[in-house]
Amino acid sequence: MRSPSSAAATDRGSAPGAAPDASGSPSPRGPLTRLGGTIGRHPLRWVLAWVLVAVASFAVAVGGVTGESLFDRLQSGAPSVDSEAQRANDVIASVEPTLSTLTLQVSGADLTDPAEVRAGAQATAAIRDIPGVAGIQSPLLAQGGPDDPSVRSLVGDGRVDSGRFATVVQFDEGLDADRQATAEAEAEKALLGVADRMGAEGQVGGLGKVLDAITSTIERDLVRGEGIALPLTFVVMFFVFGGFVAAGMPIVGAVVSIGGALLSLFGFSHLLDLDATVVNIVTLLGLGLSIDYGLLTVSRFREELVAVRRHRVPDRDDVVRAAERTVATAGRTVLFSGLTVAIALSGLLVFEADIMKALGLAGVSVVVVGMVVSVTLVPALAVLGARRLARNATVTASDTGVFSRLAHGVQRRPVLVIVGCVAVLVTLALPTLGIKLTSSGTELLPRDAQMRVFFDRLEADYPALSAPAVTVVAETADTAAVTRWAQDDLRDQPGVTGVTVRPLGGRYTLVGAQVQGEPLSQQAQDVVHHVRETRTDFPTLVTGQAAGQIDFLESMGHRAPYAVLLVVLGTFVLLFLMTGSVVVPVKALVLNVISLGAALGIVVWIFQSPHLEGLLAFSSVGAVESLVPFLVLAFGFGLSMDYEVFLLSRITEYHHQGFENDRAVSLGLQRTGRIITSAALLIVIVFAGFIAGDILIIKEMGLALVAAVVVDSTIVRMLLVPATMTLLGSWNWWAPAPLKRIHARFGISET
Repeated sequence: MRSPSSAAATDRGSAPGAAPDASGSPSPRGPLTRLGGTIGRHPLRWVLAWVLVAVASFAVAVGGVTGESLFDRLQSGAPSVDSEAQRANDVIASVEPTLSTLTLQVSGADLTDPAEVRAGAQATAAIRDIPGVAGIQSPLLAQGGPDDPSVRSLVGDGRVDSGRFATVVQFDEGLDADRQATAEAEAEKALLGVADRMGAEGQVGGLGKVLDAITSTIERDLVRGEGIALPLTFVVMFFVFGGFVAAGMPIVGAVVSIGGALLSLFGFSHLLDLDATVVNIVTLLGLGLSIDYGLLTVSRFREELVAVRRHRVPDRDDVVRAAERTVATAGRTVLFSGLTVAIALSGLLVFEADIMKALGLAGVSVVVVGMVVSVTLVPALAVLGARRLARNATVTASDTGVFSRLAHGVQRRPVLVIVGCVAVLVTLALPTLGIKLTSSGTELLPRDAQMRVFFDRLEADYPALSAPAVTVVAETADTAAVTRWAQDDLRDQPGVTGVTVRPLGGRYTLVGAQVQGEPLSQQAQDVVHHVRETRTDFPTLVTGQAAGQIDFLESMGHRAPYAVLLVVLGTFVLLFLMTGSVVVPVKALVLNVISLGAALGIVVWIFQSPHLEGLLAFSSVGAVESLVPFLVLAFGFGLSMDYEVFLLSRITEYHHQGFENDRAVSLGLQRTGRIITSAALLIVIVFAGFIAGDILIIKEMGLALVAAVVVDSTIVRMLLVPATMTLLGSWNWWAPAPLKRIHARFGISET
């Protein structure tokens, strides 16, 4: 077995046959070394190039120099797939194209005063003359006035003495963006003028205004989250590095990565529809990973600078050599780690829903940007600040310390530690057994947001204006037969409060079923299942929010095994190539699944049960957003494997150097414990900044990833990993002979 001193010498990433450097350790001479040398000799060129890239990225993605920004191209809505619900929507749209609308809600009007009604009617009728307006529905324009039975659904409580009424303006189909915006602006002004003419209060809303509210809130949350995260991470890194220069380098790299991430999202928005929530989720991941990788790179550069410098003040050759070794070692770790995260996110590409593909593609691109920045820009910044970094640089960490003592304590009672940790994780995961999923609309906004208040009032005061919870497209023109079925069967289903039947045109008839409770309630879903399972004498297609949710989750369930298989196999192969073991990768996968279950359980307990509403400033919808579990598994798995790579790479390195199993584990934990802890703290700060946001799904994702990182970097990485590796002993490194030969030829190693 090699001595600890020789291990410290080889710890910096030697390769067999390489020429020794000034420190006496051999140095790798591969492509990464040559890249590091180029960066070391021309750092300013790299920095200036990245500055230009960052400025251009922000100008295009946020500044709108092309005429529109990323936020102008975002959409919002429930996730959808090619399904029965979507086919039903296509049939309805082909016969009755959906027209964009604006709705006016008026309160405090005197609908019993003929003069006031006439004044309001005149102002309302004038809206027809606005270019782009297709039609108006208003109780003021009814032949019999507001008390006309045909418009009673547009009068609050159906009573003219309520003082409340609604007016709906429809716009022409096919208007371009500029004409649509102009028409809506003029119509909104005119609608508010109707309320003023009647001496009442008016508020205007519509789906377009909801999307604007969501995207503007997301943009504000993004600025707020980064405004919280970046200063706090800088403070933490100041104490980690003991200086402003070193602390600022990962931050600069993170900012540049954010610019690249936003630019990549802007590009993807031209290829597929991007949901508004994609921006924050993906940017949040890129920011966290960039800071983690920057921390690792700067730390390694300082360590290598101590090893290679020949004088108190490093000269140019010393700095170049340190850059070569940093990119060859830390750069390799960053690339390997980034590849594991990319594999985890690539699992999202297997799913049918466009939003999952968008998140997968955008997430992978952001990881790539973060990796490239970390192995080029950050080393270049470190080279430029080498003299400042050298002042406080110290030798490689000692073989003994807090984390080695923790490892020894765990190794004395591994079974007890494993049982205790698993019990805690299983307890945290239990709430996932009762998880309920939903796809919120306006509920994504805070309860006091203007557009959420508007639609809450609209649903309460004018339920007839809300879309039916369940819509059935019957492929028959026999309205009488459809009516008999709707009254004799559909109307009798639990929770159904009423049904409407009308010809849709051509060979279709449309049935709308109003159901008690929310559109995604269990009763609404039961009605969907009943119609689909008890098909009538005529073909039917069922749609609505509940039907769309059912179809989405069924599609996700069908594709999930393939996504899991892709991620598991990809991760297993990478970890095998790194460790040469089949046991370590399997153990890592199992532990990650348990820790992610615990993180998801915390999310369910907080947001569904609910708990901590006041502290976290949200209003529960009694469920978890349907995207969250899948995104937690993808993003959380990637982050967990990120820390797994940090730890296993060092443990494997010591094992290959000849240390016995327990010693390799304690040394690996001692050398990486500080990096993992610091990286976890920084990424928790990043995600916590987004918990302060207002969009519900972003808040849920932020908290989920905070929980995943905290659980993984403490219970799993510091306790379960050393305990299980101690218990398994030499079996950790077992692999069949044929696989051993494959690893000997293709294995990935820094030594």
